[in-house]
Amino acid sequence: MTPYVILFLAGLVGVLAALAHILTARAETGNPLLAALLAAGFGFFTAVTIARDGVMPVWVNHTSNLWGIQVWWDLLFALGIACFFVVPRARAQGMAVPLWLLFVAATASIGLLAMVARLFWLERRTTG
Repeated sequence: MTPYVILFLAGLVGVLAALAHILTARAETGNPLLAALLAAGFGFFTAVTIARDGVMPVWVNHTSNLWGIQVWWDLLFALGIACFFVVPRARAQGMAVPLWLLFVAATASIGLLAMVARLFWLERRTTG
Protein backbone atom coordinates (compact mmCIF):
# COMPACT_ATOMS: atom_id res chain seq x y z
CA MET A 1 0.00 0.00 0.00
CA THR A 2 1.44 3.37 -1.00
CA PRO A 3 1.61 6.36 1.36
CA TYR A 4 -0.98 8.10 -0.83
CA VAL A 5 -3.42 5.20 -0.45
CA ILE A 6 -2.82 5.25 3.32
CA LEU A 7 -3.59 8.98 3.44
CA PHE A 8 -6.67 8.43 1.28
CA LEU A 9 -7.96 5.68 3.57
CA ALA A 10 -7.11 7.66 6.72
CA GLY A 11 -9.26 10.51 5.42
CA LEU A 12 -12.12 8.12 4.71
CA VAL A 13 -11.90 6.58 8.18
CA GLY A 14 -11.77 10.03 9.78
CA VAL A 15 -14.86 11.22 7.93
CA LEU A 16 -16.78 8.03 8.72
CA ALA A 17 -15.90 8.43 12.41
CA ALA A 18 -17.01 12.08 12.32
CA LEU A 19 -20.28 11.17 10.61
CA ALA A 20 -20.94 8.43 13.18
CA HIS A 21 -20.34 10.92 16.00
CA ILE A 22 -22.61 13.51 14.37
CA LEU A 23 -25.31 10.88 13.93
CA THR A 24 -25.19 9.68 17.54
CA ALA A 25 -24.30 12.83 19.51
CA ARG A 26 -26.91 15.30 20.64
CA ALA A 27 -24.62 18.29 21.15
CA GLU A 28 -26.19 21.64 20.31
CA THR A 29 -22.90 23.04 19.05
CA GLY A 30 -19.64 21.60 17.81
CA ASN A 31 -16.29 21.38 19.54
CA PRO A 32 -14.30 24.58 18.93
CA LEU A 33 -10.97 23.00 19.90
CA LEU A 34 -11.43 20.06 17.54
CA ALA A 35 -12.42 22.36 14.67
CA ALA A 36 -9.41 24.61 15.36
CA LEU A 37 -7.04 21.63 15.51
CA LEU A 38 -8.43 20.28 12.23
CA ALA A 39 -8.00 23.71 10.61
CA ALA A 40 -4.42 23.97 11.85
CA GLY A 41 -3.55 20.39 10.93
CA PHE A 42 -5.03 20.60 7.45
CA GLY A 43 -3.43 24.03 7.00
CA PHE A 44 -0.05 22.53 7.89
CA PHE A 45 -0.59 19.58 5.54
CA THR A 46 -1.56 22.02 2.78
CA ALA A 47 1.54 24.15 3.41
CA VAL A 48 3.75 21.05 3.19
CA THR A 49 1.99 20.01 -0.03
CA ILE A 50 2.45 23.47 -1.58
CA ALA A 51 6.11 23.55 -0.50
CA ARG A 52 6.70 20.11 -2.03
CA ASP A 53 4.57 20.24 -5.17
CA GLY A 54 3.68 23.91 -5.72
CA VAL A 55 0.19 25.20 -6.52
CA MET A 56 -0.01 24.36 -10.22
CA PRO A 57 -1.09 20.75 -9.62
CA VAL A 58 -4.36 22.15 -8.23
CA TRP A 59 -5.06 23.77 -11.59
CA VAL A 60 -3.95 20.69 -13.52
CA ASN A 61 -5.97 18.32 -11.30
CA HIS A 62 -9.17 20.32 -11.74
CA THR A 63 -8.93 21.20 -15.45
CA SER A 64 -7.51 18.10 -17.14
CA ASN A 65 -10.56 15.83 -17.35
CA LEU A 66 -14.19 15.45 -16.32
CA TRP A 67 -13.22 13.83 -13.01
CA GLY A 68 -11.16 16.88 -12.14
CA ILE A 69 -14.10 19.16 -12.94
CA GLN A 70 -16.44 16.88 -10.98
CA VAL A 71 -14.19 17.05 -7.90
CA TRP A 72 -13.88 20.84 -8.28
CA TRP A 73 -17.65 21.29 -8.51
CA ASP A 74 -18.15 18.92 -5.57
CA LEU A 75 -15.82 21.09 -3.49
CA LEU A 76 -17.67 24.24 -4.54
CA PHE A 77 -21.09 22.72 -3.81
CA ALA A 78 -19.93 21.45 -0.40
CA LEU A 79 -18.55 24.87 0.55
CA GLY A 80 -21.72 26.59 -0.65
CA ILE A 81 -23.97 24.23 1.31
CA ALA A 82 -21.82 24.54 4.43
CA CYS A 83 -21.87 28.34 4.21
CA PHE A 84 -25.65 28.29 3.72
CA PHE A 85 -26.00 26.59 7.11
CA VAL A 86 -23.11 28.32 8.92
CA VAL A 87 -23.60 31.96 7.90
CA PRO A 88 -26.93 32.60 9.67
CA ARG A 89 -25.49 31.25 12.92
CA ALA A 90 -22.30 33.29 12.40
CA ARG A 91 -24.34 36.46 11.84
CA ALA A 92 -26.34 35.74 14.99
CA GLN A 93 -23.05 35.62 16.93
CA GLY A 94 -21.84 38.93 15.44
CA MET A 95 -19.05 37.45 13.33
CA ALA A 96 -17.59 39.50 10.45
CA VAL A 97 -19.18 37.24 7.83
CA PRO A 98 -17.81 38.94 4.66
CA LEU A 99 -14.23 38.63 5.94
CA TRP A 100 -14.74 35.03 6.98
CA LEU A 101 -16.23 34.17 3.58
CA LEU A 102 -13.21 35.72 1.84
CA PHE A 103 -11.01 33.45 3.97
CA VAL A 104 -13.20 30.45 3.11
CA ALA A 105 -13.13 31.33 -0.60
CA ALA A 106 -9.32 31.54 -0.50
CA THR A 107 -8.64 28.41 1.55
CA ALA A 108 -11.77 26.21 1.31
CA SER A 109 -11.97 23.72 4.20
CA ILE A 110 -9.15 25.35 6.14
CA GLY A 111 -11.03 28.63 6.36
CA LEU A 112 -14.35 26.91 6.93
CA LEU A 113 -12.93 24.88 9.82
CA ALA A 114 -11.44 28.03 11.35
CA MET A 115 -14.76 29.83 10.89
CA VAL A 116 -16.76 27.10 12.60
CA ALA A 117 -14.17 26.87 15.38
CA ARG A 118 -14.81 30.55 16.11
CA LEU A 119 -18.56 30.07 15.74
CA PHE A 120 -18.60 27.08 18.10
CA TRP A 121 -16.53 29.02 20.65
CA LEU A 122 -18.92 31.98 20.49
CA GLU A 123 -21.97 29.73 20.76
CA ARG A 124 -20.57 27.89 23.78
CA ARG A 125 -19.67 31.19 25.41
CA THR A 126 -23.24 32.47 25.08
CA THR A 127 -25.04 29.23 25.99
CA GLY A 128 -22.96 28.40 29.02
